[in-house]
Order: sequence, then C-alpha cells, then structure tokens
Amino acid sequence: MNINIYYGGRGLIEDPTIYVCDKITEVLTELRVQVKRYNLFEEKNSISMLPKTLKEADGIILASSLEWFGIGGYMLQFLDACWLYGDKSKIAGLFMMPVVTSTAFGEDESYLSLIRAWKILGGNTCQGISAYVEDHTEFELNGHYARRIERIAEDLYRAVNQNLTVFPSSEFTIRSNTAIGSNLPLTPQESEQLSVYVSNDNYVKKQKEDIEELSQMFREMLGNDGTDQNDLIKQFRNHFKPQEGFKATYSIEMSDLSRTIIIEAKENELKCYYGELKETDVASRTTGEVLNDIVAGKTTFQKAFMSGALAAKGNFKTLRMFDTIFQFAKE
Repeated sequence: MNINIYYGGRGLIEDPTIYVCDKITEVLTELRVQVKRYNLFEEKNSISMLPKTLKEADGIILASSLEWFGIGGYMLQFLDACWLYGDKSKIAGLFMMPVVTSTAFGEDESYLSLIRAWKILGGNTCQGISAYVEDHTEFELNGHYARRIERIAEDLYRAVNQNLTVFPSSEFTIRSNTAIGSNLPLTPQESEQLSVYVSNDNYVKKQKEDIEELSQMFREMLGNDGTDQNDLIKQFRNHFKPQEGFKATYSIEMSDLSRTIIIEAKENELKCYYGELKETDVASRTTGEVLNDIVAGKTTFQKAFMSGALAAKGNFKTLRMFDTIFQFAKE
C-alpha cells in the first residue's frame, strides 16, 4: 500500500502539523505501508505537476497548518492543480484524510474546506484530525493525543485496505451538474502534459513572446488602409542593421495620416508596429511623404531633422543612431 502526504505548511520547526505527519508515518510504516511526503513549500515551482503523483497512491493525507485564515496558499494551489490537471478517474478511487492544526481560530472550517474540496474533485474522505494547538510542546508530549493520532492513522489504513463503502455526496453532484462545464475537455494524459507546460517558465515566456508577435501582426493588419504606408513596417525590418550593445525606442508620428510607428531596437532584436508607446528615447513628428523619402534613401533621418522637415525630441546621440541601425539604399 502507498500513502502520499501533501504538507501545505511553511516547514517551521514548531509547526504541530509536522509532528502529526511524523506520528502518522510511524504508524503506517509499522503496518508496512510505503509513505511518501511532499512538502509543497519545497515544490512551489512545480506544484502544477504534483497531481500526477496521485497515480502512485492508494490513499492520501492533506496536511495543512492554519496560521490565520484558510488552508494555506500552497495547499490551495495544489488543489487547484488537481482540479485543472488531475486525473479525475484516479481521484475518484482515492481516500483522503484531512489533517489541520491551528494556532489561530478556525481549524474546523479549514478541516471542512479540505473535505469539501476533495469531494468536489470526486474523491472519498475518511476521519481526520482537526486540532487547536496553543503550545506545540505540550501538544507533542501529550500521550492521549499521541494515541488518538495512532488510532486515526489505523482507521485510514483500514479504509484504504478494505475500500470502505461511502455514502453519496451532494458535492459530487454539484461538480457533475455545474462545475464540470468549466473544464477543458482534456484526457488525463493531455491534462498531465499541460501541467508540465504550465510549470515550465521558459515555455510560458515563449508563449507570451509569440502572443506579442501575433498581436503586433494583427495591429498592422488592422491598420491597413490600402496606402503605400503599409510597406513602411516591411522596409524598416528589411533594412535593420543590428548594433552590438545598442538599444533604443523611437516613435515617428505621421501628422497628415494620424498614425504613429513605434520602433523598439535591442541589439539584434527589432519590434516595429503602428501604435502608441508612453515613453520613447526619441519622439519625432513628420509627414508620410517625408518618411517615405527616408525609407527610399532620398534623405536621412538626421537630415530631415536638421532641415526642419522632421521635429524630434530626446537624446540627440540616439537620434543620430537611427541612420546607423536603418541603412536605406537610394533607389
């Protein structure tokens, strides 16, 4: 038999929940049960992947420490992950024993919250432990409490070993009739794979970059009015010459067209789109005709500025660099 313990506290030495988990582990080990503990505070960057560990368990213990309110952030994240990525068919056969020790008011509410959450997920529950602990040393040295913990641990063993019948719960009915509609129709394997992606910071970052690139593309498409100015973005990208260590932002407002081009250059990366940017290193204003002359190589950004055809404010050195990072050949 395999029992998993999911500890949602902060790992403090004086946390009585740790003592309870240790005591339960002793009893179950004597009964030849394999016990594995997951400290959620150590797994905080990969909590979304933990629901797959339910597959190896015959029963679980959700152990929470109440310091002021609720069931603790880590435990809530774990239950969220079970709802989003867990294999509901596996959860349906799992007995869960709740353990809550509190140094504040409200241990019974937290205890019932764990029970209700697990029932909504479709799992079975058995008697657990709910205790208010004013002095953790006194609590740990109390022999009556120790024997009570041992009996409850034995009850968990019997419930899992004998697969005790449980009465129907309205919580499961609520899940079936309402909440289940909010979930994506994914297979258990797809949900597990999705949890891996969610926990991968690099993957999430790449997705954000792809979304930003698509947003930029659609901004350009929405800005298409059938004039030659739609080729400007392409011209900037085609004539971009990256400069090592250089990064700057430019805005070029075309007053006659009521449109602004935003240019964000960072070494070999370039973002160029129609839109608005609150602050740029160089803010300029000209006409569509002058800008077309610049990209056609008939004049330069600096010459247009010096002649007054283009107004600009910002860092003058950065302004001059425009003609370095964009080298338009005269046609």
